[in-house]
Amino acid sequence: MKTPEEYKESLRKMKPNIYKFGELIEDVTTHPATKRTVEGHAQIFEASLKPEYRSILTTISHLTGERVSRYLSIIGSADDMIANVRMKRLMFNLTGTCTGGRCAGFNAINAMWATTYDMDQELGTDYHKRLQQWLKNAQRNDITLAGALTDPKGDRSKSPSQQNDPDMNLHIIEEREDGIVVRGAKVMICGVAAANEIFVMPGTGYKEDDKDYAVSFVIPRDIENLTIVETTRPSDRREFEEGFDIPVDSGGITQAYLLFEDVFIPRERVFMCGEYQYTTEAVMNFIAPYRAAIGGCVAGQG
Repeated sequence: MKTPEEYKESLRKMKPNIYKFGELIEDVTTHPATKRTVEGHAQIFEASLKPEYRSILTTISHLTGERVSRYLSIIGSADDMIANVRMKRLMFNLTGTCTGGRCAGFNAINAMWATTYDMDQELGTDYHKRLQQWLKNAQRNDITLAGALTDPKGDRSKSPSQQNDPDMNLHIIEEREDGIVVRGAKVMICGVAAANEIFVMPGTGYKEDDKDYAVSFVIPRDIENLTIVETTRPSDRREFEEGFDIPVDSGGITQAYLLFEDVFIPRERVFMCGEYQYTTEAVMNFIAPYRAAIGGCVAGQG
């Protein structure tokens, strides 16, 4: 498992593709707009190495038998769900803020774990096997994983395929033997500045006319043709200040727009490609454990 410094070094090695205030952020570990959220996520790695927190923040992988981050594990029992809540509560206690660059990613893994199993059983696909192999590698490399669901949506009285701008929802524009090409956006995505990879899921349930929008995959945060734009708030410039009156010096969450401009996703990283009839199941599988986890975060604030 990574140390905090190894985690930060993994972010420094990534290609800069995050913008804020119209400027490219060269190093998310030192830039005032992102360094605090990186520090907050680094505390997860630090706490995971401490004996008193080990049982909360780590577990044994059912895939490899090795100790891994609980943020990269599968919920297989009620005890696992309770441990998930305790983990979120602990991290809010330790950081005083949100470490959202991991929570949504954790839920995305579990949502698509169940969904891809059903798809493979009923359709004869190999999505679940792909997800298993990816997860083994993710656990081995101890990555930080963000999750992306929400699309811009556009006119909400219309379905994605009826929008004047088809890119209001992320969609497949080309299928190849070796992968797919996607275009569109995801919005208000938490913690991507602190993440190594991003797990993308369908934003809602789709019908057959919208099957090109039924897509799920995982990508490196710095994949080619992905541009990330951090959102702004009236108090953002406070992040550029130092002093005793900064509310949270080591922590804080960021939100971003993910702009996909013909991004190629390798086949082995694709976990849904047009299977619209499983999109509602995927979203419901995400919501159930996510609500329980958020309960832990809220309790941690107290």
